[in-house]
Amino acid sequence: MKKYILFLGMFVAAMSLQAQEVTVGDTFEIGAPESPQYEHLEFPRANFIIKRGGIADFKSVKGNKVVVTDIKEKKDGTKLFVIKRTDGNRFFGSHWQVAANIEKALESGELLKI
Repeated sequence: MKKYILFLGMFVAAMSLQAQEVTVGDTFEIGAPESPQYEHLEFPRANFIIKRGGIADFKSVKGNKVVVTDIKEKKDGTKLFVIKRTDGNRFFGSHWQVAANIEKALESGELLKI
């Protein structure tokens, strides 16, 4: 019985996440990753940030509000979302925009819906 209730709860949660259709202009807040690095937000590696004159401090990204500016579909059918900061500043002082897999980022808590 417990397995049935757990499965039903996970099914309802998955369906509610799929019901949220992300469009251009939606805003999110960057949360903390479960692992030491962000997996579903495609931030550049630290050496690329430093080469462009930025500071590779991934802790400074948490709490930033971002907006979806573009949606691209890959050949395999997955959607890639381009996000920018809402305050107009750059990520790490060097990058205007980054790509993200928003569905997976929402599930893992890397992005939070506002």
